Amino acid sequence: MANFPVINLEKLNGGERQATMQKINDACENWGFFQLVNHGIAHELMDTVERLTKEHYRKCMEKRFKELVASKALEGIQAEVKDMDWESTFFLRHLPDSNFSEIPDLTEEYSKVMKEFAEHIEKLAEELLDLLCENLGLEKGYLKKAFHGSRGPNFGTKVANYPSCPNPKLVKGLRAHTDAGGIILLFQDDKVSGLQLLKNGEWIDVLPMRHSIVVNLGDQLEVITNGRYRSVEHRVIAQSNGTRMSVASFYNPGSDAVIYPAPPLIEGKEEGKNLIYPKYVFEDYMKLYAALKFQAKQPRFDAMKAVNSSTATA
Repeated sequence: MANFPVINLEKLNGGERQATMQKINDACENWGFFQLVNHGIAHELMDTVERLTKEHYRKCMEKRFKELVASKALEGIQAEVKDMDWESTFFLRHLPDSNFSEIPDLTEEYSKVMKEFAEHIEKLAEELLDLLCENLGLEKGYLKKAFHGSRGPNFGTKVANYPSCPNPKLVKGLRAHTDAGGIILLFQDDKVSGLQLLKNGEWIDVLPMRHSIVVNLGDQLEVITNGRYRSVEHRVIAQSNGTRMSVASFYNPGSDAVIYPAPPLIEGKEEGKNLIYPKYVFEDYMKLYAALKFQAKQPRFDAMKAVNSSTATA
């Protein structure tokens, strides 16, 4: 098994640019995931995000999670739990509208730091989308424009903690799924592991690496690239040796963005001849995904195709 791809972004600016771009392309085609180092986000800022995120969990969320576990009698489970995840989460929305004022117990310091971190992550996401455009032979800015909709992209951060679990073999931290959106940038705990991706039928650990950013591709990039790049199933394994932090930022299409395969990536002279994926409004896909997140993605694409066909013939 090849090693999980680690991309040094600093090498884009020197004589190794071509080799680095090839590594990114290989990662997108063969893994759907890669890990970034030297990505330009200050280590001091990342350390502060980690410290405040862990403090916020201990002060504001740990008690609630323990109460939830007790209420569902999960401490002494004997059989596998298939309808919930061993995680404590909240979601920060950045674009097009912020929800920071609605999040309980968010201190001024934590709020300020998360806004600063989000600005850097947003910039990095857009930089990565342009690198993908370059590799795909699309004009610069194509993917950002495809995601734009009438109000710009949907951009938000899922802050999750995966507490130490007494029965990690019986409950998942997060059940297997592909991500619905565009491009996902994850800042994960550098000590407690748990993230795995599915490759060639085998679950592969995405090991913690200090100050790195893990990137994975969502369903929308699979559609726009007409399957050249694919979203990949992944999960979080509950651990018994500590709480794992996860700060995952989702750079997604705007709700009314119309998603379809990029015309230059459709092979054959006849338009749509080899069109594998449907055309739809992102919000419609998300409504479907909400009910089918932990199921296979292909039926979701098929359902959107069916909706598109019925609309076209109506």
